[in-house]
Amino acid sequence: MRAKMEIIMAPEIIENKIFLIRGKKVVLDRNLAQLYGVETKVINQAVKRNIERFPNDFMFQLTVKEASSLRSHFVTLKRGQHLKYLPYAFTEYGILMLSSVLNSPRAIQVNIQIMRTFTKLREMLSTHVELKQKIENLEKKYDYQFKIVFETIKKLLEPPDKPKNPIGFHIR
Repeated sequence: MRAKMEIIMAPEIIENKIFLIRGKKVVLDRNLAQLYGVETKVINQAVKRNIERFPNDFMFQLTVKEASSLRSHFVTLKRGQHLKYLPYAFTEYGILMLSSVLNSPRAIQVNIQIMRTFTKLREMLSTHVELKQKIENLEKKYDYQFKIVFETIKKLLEPPDKPKNPIGFHIR
């Protein structure tokens, strides 16, 4: 019998590493390295040795602007330091392909968890769209008395607006 190694990782850890860049859900090379328990250069070297497996819809390198935008959101370097290399972003397909390139038991288990997280996110998104459609259909069936209720529900489904004034104590 084959011994099965299972790595337990909270889905939130993976969800927090998925970004929307160029309209695609991606995970950066440094975050994948962290999940796999290897250095970023190990992933990048494996990819470069198998570059034909990673077309542009599987993996792409961030531009300077994209990298600095991410850096401003998640400060990882000390002030005055610069990124030595632009990070690579891996789509869901790219992460699947990584499992064939990085063939360690940990990489396989982490990839399984990442794929489950992507699937969960897709299901949540489709459920949200279906719910919104059902509400709109109900709204068409009922008259004015329920209009306020439907408008309130729609507002709850929309992402919240950013606060206009900063929260907290400010000295003028």
